[in-house]
Amino acid sequence: MEDLSAASVREPAPLSRKTMPMDRVFWSHFSPNLGPGGWVTGALLVSLGLDFRTGVLAILLGNAIGALPVALAAAIGPPTGLTQMEASRRALGTLGVRPPSFLNWLYCVGWDAVNNVPAAAALIALLAVFGLSAPFWLALGVLAGVQMIASIYGHHVVQALQKYLGALLLAVFALIGLTFATKGGSVIHAEHSVGFATFLLAVGILVSFNLSWATYSSDYTRYLPVDANPKRVVTLALTGLLTSAVPFQILGLLTAASIAEPSPTAVIASLQHAMGPLGPLALAAIALSSITGNSFNDNTASYSLISAGIHVPRVAAAIITASLGYVLAVAGAGRYASLYTDYLLVTMYWIAPWAGIILADWYLVKKNDPNVAYGHEPDAPSGWTRGATIFIVTSALTVLLFSTSSLYTGPIARWLGGADIGYYVGFFVAALWYAATARSRDASSR
Repeated sequence: MEDLSAASVREPAPLSRKTMPMDRVFWSHFSPNLGPGGWVTGALLVSLGLDFRTGVLAILLGNAIGALPVALAAAIGPPTGLTQMEASRRALGTLGVRPPSFLNWLYCVGWDAVNNVPAAAALIALLAVFGLSAPFWLALGVLAGVQMIASIYGHHVVQALQKYLGALLLAVFALIGLTFATKGGSVIHAEHSVGFATFLLAVGILVSFNLSWATYSSDYTRYLPVDANPKRVVTLALTGLLTSAVPFQILGLLTAASIAEPSPTAVIASLQHAMGPLGPLALAAIALSSITGNSFNDNTASYSLISAGIHVPRVAAAIITASLGYVLAVAGAGRYASLYTDYLLVTMYWIAPWAGIILADWYLVKKNDPNVAYGHEPDAPSGWTRGATIFIVTSALTVLLFSTSSLYTGPIARWLGGADIGYYVGFFVAALWYAATARSRDASSR
């Protein structure tokens, strides 16, 4: 079991425990995407108005854009030994790291619900095959309980689940994919041209599907040896993200014609029908997939709640997260598609600026600073930094001006016909603003 104290989250991983095998980088970025979320996302593209050709283009473009920052963030873990949120105190300060950490905790709670709704529906359908029945709240509670226990044990158990359960799920989902490709898939052709705003919205959803992992990434690389090759870390993380997300989303496109709507119930019914006698195997895989994804969420959430300044033992943070995720899943299960879309979109307005600042700090400003030794950060300021102000201002402005969702549409987004470019603006404005102010400050101090 990983150390349960709050101090263990705020400090670097002990050098004696930095023995994680390199292959775990791939599995920790591959396995959380094994589930119906990618399938639903692919089907959702058709409901937005994309055909197969434009859908595949959006999938390739969106995933490439979204996955690269996550992979780059993964390389921060080995040399710092810090969780992703704690590593960002270099740029934001010990006080400035609290707002994004709290937002990340809320984000993990939401992802708990997003992953558990289809998993609980699959578990109920699996029980029905054997003549058993269970209410949604009970099926959900069983899954949430297993995920919570894994997150209480922490990083090492979560990593083991990613590798071994992930490998099993890979085999099952590969079989499901082959079955659909041979007898269940049909290419959807466009009845009219796809508008630029619609295509950009679709790409934005796909960017967020992978970029959302940027706030987790070094949580699962910090136990690598200090001298781990950063290029290999980036390559393995990028490969894991793309080889899990892209095939699932393309299968969602192929199966959209046989799915009544982009919802967990419709996707699960379509899977069960297409798999025939192997339907129970598909249902079991979907139910189990939430364990790999949400043990990941709950563990990172426990880190983030502590980094937000709530100094509770890690076990308490994990229990709080899993319990709130359970409540949110029960409350939002009937509006899954709309909540899923809005959730993917809205959360990116703070993650993109945060990622821009953190990556600019690591790769442009302080990467080669000889004064930063492992476990000692003389350049990590206490309090609130200029970087934290840039994060708050950029996040707020991108929401107010550029956001597009059923909740709110900004004036620039309306002027662009609903096209959402807020992520890209937020990421690059925050990164360039931070890098420029950091360099000007360094120049003035010489």
